[in-house]
Amino acid sequence: QVQVVESGGGLVQAGGSLRLSCAASGSFFSISATGWYRQAPGKQRELVAHITTPGRTNYADSVKGRFTISRDNAKNTVYLQMNSLKPEDTAVYYCNVELFTRTLDEYNYWGQGTQVTVSS
Repeated sequence: QVQVVESGGGLVQAGGSLRLSCAASGSFFSISATGWYRQAPGKQRELVAHITTPGRTNYADSVKGRFTISRDNAKNTVYLQMNSLKPEDTAVYYCNVELFTRTLDEYNYWGQGTQVTVSS
């Protein structure tokens, strides 16, 4: 059983900052990568940022220079530092963890999501 839990969302004014956390726990062999996604009302879920366990990152163009993804492999936790937030960043943010089970099958798990609301 694997659990993925996000935290750190909330309400912030435009120009402000938030830091999201995504923690994976349970029984698995290793994590290969983690991604942050977001879904605004009426829109499709989109990739915001992605990081592999060795540390390779990529970002959506809309957040480059404002958001930073990082990881603490020892804690199986990934962070998303969001600066200079804009109202269009308002969405539910989801964490997706790509991992290998103890039988080396590859699965991915979603968290329950955390709401980020940016007021103008």
